[in-house]
Order: sequence, then structure tokens, then C-alpha cells
Amino acid sequence: MTFLSDTLIMLFSQVLFFAGGWVFFVKQLFKDYEIHQTVVQLLFSATFSLSCTMFELIIFEILGFLDSSSRYFHWKLGLYMMLITVIVLLPFYIAYYVFSNIRFVKRSMAFWLTILSWIIFMYFFWKIGDPFPILSPKHGIFSIEQGISRVGVIGVTLMALLSGFGAVNCPYSYMSYFVWYVTDKDIESLERKLMQTMDMIINKKKRISLAARDMLQSGVADQSIGGFWGMLKNAATLRSESTGLLQQETLALEEMSRQLFLETVDLHNMKERIEYTKTLKGRYFNLLGYFFSVYCSYKIFMATINIIFDRVGKKDPITRGFEIAVDYLGIQFDVKFWSQHISFILVGIIVVTSIRGLLITLTKFFYAISSSKSSNVIVLGLAQIMGMYFISSVLLMRMNMPAEYRSIITEVLGDLQFNFYHRWFDVIFLVSALSSIGFLYLAHKQAPERNTYL
Repeated sequence: MTFLSDTLIMLFSQVLFFAGGWVFFVKQLFKDYEIHQTVVQLLFSATFSLSCTMFELIIFEILGFLDSSSRYFHWKLGLYMMLITVIVLLPFYIAYYVFSNIRFVKRSMAFWLTILSWIIFMYFFWKIGDPFPILSPKHGIFSIEQGISRVGVIGVTLMALLSGFGAVNCPYSYMSYFVWYVTDKDIESLERKLMQTMDMIINKKKRISLAARDMLQSGVADQSIGGFWGMLKNAATLRSESTGLLQQETLALEEMSRQLFLETVDLHNMKERIEYTKTLKGRYFNLLGYFFSVYCSYKIFMATINIIFDRVGKKDPITRGFEIAVDYLGIQFDVKFWSQHISFILVGIIVVTSIRGLLITLTKFFYAISSSKSSNVIVLGLAQIMGMYFISSVLLMRMNMPAEYRSIITEVLGDLQFNFYHRWFDVIFLVSALSSIGFLYLAHKQAPERNTYL
């Protein structure tokens, strides 16, 4: 009876998560598009539901909610379903919709091309595990370790890239120190230059139209007066050369006008950002930016230390904090009680911020590159990224939990080389963060140069 009631609770929560994914799909991602493919919506919502279920099981593990055997069963069931979705279903349908959008590919041919593409994907997916020491060779082909280990490499790489960029871009976006100084005079000067360029484009296009009309009239005159053929031919040649030169100048001015327009938009945005920093909310985010800059520096420093000394943390932050409080500060308290509650709060914060941050990123990415034809493919691709991202989050989140709560996660995920994933995360995070610093430095350095011609 206990197993049945636990299963009903898990099923009810999965239905709620599925409904949440469905609503997000309809109201957020596809609010500007007409939904034609229900299977795309089902796959996205199912992936979201399974992802949230894994985080739910982590919280249940900390709270001791549900029977331990029930939690273990649903861990295994959820991971297998997630792996089937991420490795089998999503790549298959991505390839199918890609070939279906190609006009000259017939429906029957698209199916066989999809099968071939999926086989190629599986080959390269399997070969991902060869260069990395991710698991023991004793595991079978269809073991859960084979799938988790390879998905973990891709997901941890993605997480590290996003974390490295976010750790640098967040303080850069929040801190008023990086705001360009823009005045209304600068904006008016650039807008005036843009209007002058537009006037020059209009005048040159008028001259091109007049030259084309004169050439047409000279051609008619040529048919009626044959004696002046040579003179009219020379005049037409001169007009043609002049028209070609005007067209080249017009193209150059149009490109210049596009650049001026984009720079005008940048100045307006920066002006709004300057006004925003003067508000109470802007000052709060400015202070938050300084905090994240210190945090970013700490993360880069610790990642460098971990890489140089081949070091991986053995204790979670909560246990380490309790050891400091008890051994060095002499504070006495119920370690087991507070460990459970603080672990619950910490994991809850990680879960909420992970889901929220990823959904915001996916939404921005979808709006940036989607179209009516490519929207289904992009949504399925984002669903696959989401599934790999959350599997890897569980894999890395294990280290942030005390030993008594991480045991079942270690048992469910199998005999993996967990230390490798933490070292791999540090390497990719460091590369991403340093690359982001270099990119933002160059972008910020060029900012004052834009105003030199104003």
C-alpha cells in the first residue's frame, strides 16, 4: 500500500510539472506562432516534467519523504525515461523535422534519412565516452551508467560554458562602473548624422532614377534618329558609368546608415541604463554586481587551484561550515537537525534558480533565432539541452549535499567517476570565464571609440 500511495504522489507531481511545461510552451515560447505539431509540445513538456521530478526526488531525499525503496524505484524509472527521451526520441524527431522542412525531400525519403541521421548521432554519441575516464569498462551496453556518463560530459560542458559566461557577464551588466557616459548632445549629434546620411541616400537614388529615365528616352530617340547614333551611344555609355558609380556610393551609404542606426540604438539603451542606475533598484543591482564580481574572482581562483593541484572537494559546504562553527568557534547545536534544514534550503535555492535561469535563457535564445519553419526543430533542440543540463545538474549537485543524503544518488547514478566531472567543470568554466573577460574587455574598450566622430 505504501508503494502504491508513493507512486500516486509521484504521478500527481509529474502531471503538475507536465502541465507547467505545457503552459510555458504555449504562453511563452509559441505565443507568436501557431502550433501545428502536438508531438513537439508533448516531448518538450515531458522533458520538463522529468527534469523537475529529479529535483523533486532530491528534496524528498533530504526530507525523508516517501519510502526509501519507492524513492529508489522512481529514481531509476525517471532516469531511464529521461535517457530514452534525450538519446532516442528527441534526436530522432529533430532529424525528422529538419528533413521535413526541406522542400525537395519527399515524406518517405525523409523517414529513411531520419533513421540514417539517428544512427550517425548514436555512433558519435557513443564515441564521446572514449577519450574520457568516465566509468568502469565492466558495465553493459544498456546499463544506466553508459547513458548518464556520456550525457554528463555534454551537459557538464554546457553548464560550465553558461556558468563561466554568466559569472562574468552578470557583474558587467549590473555594475554602473561599466556604463558608458552618454549625454543627450551625443545622441542628437549621432541622430543628425544619421538623418544627413539618409538624405544623401535619397538624393543619390533620385539621380539614379533620373539617369535611368534619360537612358530610356535616349534609346527611344535612337530608334527615330539614326544619324546621331554615335553621339547618343557615347552619351548612354557615360550615363551608364555614372549610374554604376552612384549605385556603389548608395550601397556604401546604406551600410553606413545601418551602422549609425545600431549605434544610435546602443546610445539610447545606454542612456536608459544610466537613468536606471540612479533608481533604488538600480543601486541594489549595482551593489549586487560588486558582490558577484568578488564571487566570480573567487570561482576563477578556486577553479585554477583545483586544476593545478588536481583537487576535488570531499565535503559539502554545509558540513564544512558546521566543522568551522564547532571546532573553531565553539558553537554547539544539533548538527543533524540543522544539516537537514539547511540542505533543504540550499538545494531548493539551487533548484529554483537553475530552472528559472535555464528557462529564461532558452526563451531568449528561441526568440533570437526561431522562425515559423524552424521553430519545431529549435524547441526540440532546446528540450534536449534542457534534459542534458538537468541530468548534469543532479550529477554535480551531489557534492553540495551531506554524505547521508547523497548516498542514494550515488547508488542510482551508478559507478561513475564523479571526480572527473568536477574537474572537467572547472576546466571548461575557467576557459569560458577567461574568454568572456577578454571578449567583454574588447567590447568595452571599443565603446569610447564610437563617440570619437560625434
